[in-house]
Amino acid sequence: METTVSTDDFFASVATKSDSGALRGDYTHADKNYVVAQNWAGYTPEQHALWRRLYERQAKLIPGRACDVFLDSIKTLDVSQGIPQFDRTTEALYKATGWQLVAVPGLVPDHTFFEHLANRRFPVTVWLREEHEFDYIVEPDVFHDFFGHVPLLFNPIFAEHLQEYGKGGLKALKLDGLAFLARLYWYTIEFGLIQSPEGLRIYGAGILSSGGEVEYCLRNPEPNRIPFQLDRVMRTLYKIDSYQETYFVIRDFQQLFDDTAPDFTALYEQLKAQDALPANTLLLGEQNFLVD
Repeated sequence: METTVSTDDFFASVATKSDSGALRGDYTHADKNYVVAQNWAGYTPEQHALWRRLYERQAKLIPGRACDVFLDSIKTLDVSQGIPQFDRTTEALYKATGWQLVAVPGLVPDHTFFEHLANRRFPVTVWLREEHEFDYIVEPDVFHDFFGHVPLLFNPIFAEHLQEYGKGGLKALKLDGLAFLARLYWYTIEFGLIQSPEGLRIYGAGILSSGGEVEYCLRNPEPNRIPFQLDRVMRTLYKIDSYQETYFVIRDFQQLFDDTAPDFTALYEQLKAQDALPANTLLLGEQNFLVD
């Protein structure tokens, strides 16, 4: 039977994710899948100017820090001059990997999010942060969702992984495994690092859309940088209000796909019997990549 979540239950469940206790987006015109029209014509000149400033800042930071796939894709997308039109990107994205973008008012229920991913639909928030949130924002906005996430969807292996993650999320809801799966998403899709011949590079959207963590995650000696291991990642707590204390490093996207392919049912039961690890944990014998 399909899990359903009422709008009231959804708002109550995510209130703690917002400083004001309420979600930022306008949900009044969302359909049953929380999809809305982007209304690109409704963005103001000031909002497009703010996008350009955000883009310009990140464009200066990511060369030599972001993974090559991201750099190649963001250049091809050519969205430096203003908030992009989702339908135009979808046309190119669908040809590349069979994915499409869907506009959403903001955060959506877990089940809805996983349903979108499982059907190769990536939800992108329609609203843009305000000027005073230039350096930090509580809820993901269109800049985070589009700039941080969309470029990697042009990579076939990563795109396949994200679809499988969505399918796994639907299973996790029935197995009480959501907390463990959330840690996997956090430490990979949002804050993951990847090896390259030139050194560690970034593929996590939360870092790539950040002004400060791009440099911090690769150069600061304080955080751990540990080779990716599935059960280790799923045991590890994370910080939502500061730079990460640990980053997990994959060899390549094929490793991410292969290591997360098995069914997680038995792993969830194993993890439930273990204590979670603090975010700054470095276990005995673990390799810690050195900063350049």
